[in-house]
Amino acid sequence: MDPLNGSANNSTSVGETIHVQSPQVQANDQIRRLGEKVEKTELPTDLREHLIERVQRLALIRASAGYLSPTYILEYQATSSYINWVINLPWNKLSKDVLDLKAAKTIMDKNHYGLVSVKDRILEYLASIILNIQQKTQHQLLRAPILCLVGLAGTGKTTLASSIAESLGRNFERIPFGGMGDARALRGQSRVFADAEPGFVIKKLVHAGSKNCVILLDELDRVSQEARSDIMGVLVELLDPEQNKGFIDHYIDFPFDLSEVLFVATANNTTNISTAVLDRLEIIQMPSYTDAEKAVIGRDYLFPKILNQTGLSKTQLIIDSNLWPEIIRPLGFDSGIRSLERTIEGICRKTARLIVEGKGQAVSITGQNLKEFLPA
Repeated sequence: MDPLNGSANNSTSVGETIHVQSPQVQANDQIRRLGEKVEKTELPTDLREHLIERVQRLALIRASAGYLSPTYILEYQATSSYINWVINLPWNKLSKDVLDLKAAKTIMDKNHYGLVSVKDRILEYLASIILNIQQKTQHQLLRAPILCLVGLAGTGKTTLASSIAESLGRNFERIPFGGMGDARALRGQSRVFADAEPGFVIKKLVHAGSKNCVILLDELDRVSQEARSDIMGVLVELLDPEQNKGFIDHYIDFPFDLSEVLFVATANNTTNISTAVLDRLEIIQMPSYTDAEKAVIGRDYLFPKILNQTGLSKTQLIIDSNLWPEIIRPLGFDSGIRSLERTIEGICRKTARLIVEGKGQAVSITGQNLKEFLPA
């Protein structure tokens, strides 16, 4: 009806019946949809029965307390959240592996300059994994060592781990350990708490959508000192093939098989990593880059990428090839390439500003004007 004169609204034709579901009917539909989600998802039998019991209990609470009661509303929210996390876990979903060692080498060479000895170690590791997959001898695959890339900041540890995932055609996820101050961040929190949620491991598996993804445990040595022993205790279980086949997150509260997850770890040093965890890792030392290597990386890898990110074409910014040693020389103390990357970004941004301000259509950097573009 029109709120001003009581006449029929033009949007509703004469004789048309508008059906509006009551809150009780909507509550019934919510419970029914939860039950259908459980039935349609391939789950372990015990877990399926547990979820069905949860849905039935929810229906009983609605019948006794009422669909508008705080008890039912809170229980529905908790049950719905729990079921959604469980059914989105990749219980039986696997991504197809790429079993091509030559392609893996090509990918690593494309993403990383130098590091020959490190690449050889990784290729040997991948060769072992590929052989086990081809022969379907999962028993050996479960006992493959977990790689731990150890080196100073900016030496390419994280991107190497990403290249391993790309080489195998697997999804890549990263768990940051820097500043982690509670083991529950890994293992989740019990559902008895109102703000409970799964830990990083379960969250990353849900995001990856496959149970054979690559998970990077980044900066293992930078966990909070107060929680170090608890977090290392969880890592021992996480990285042990005999234990991670039945990893239990406190929120999910049901064993999940992590044996097909490929874990890769990084650290700046091994001082703050417990002996029990180190025993489960295969350490690969990442060497620092020399000035000559930085010059090649800056010219052939970073510069083309940053040009594109800044919106410049190859003809709008030209750097004399003889200047690269001067560009990286002030940064020779830096073991990695992050400072070099920031320097190149600064050069590109200054060029972009000159072009946008109409002071030129292209910039050529020579020995005479180089200092104008380098950071002060």
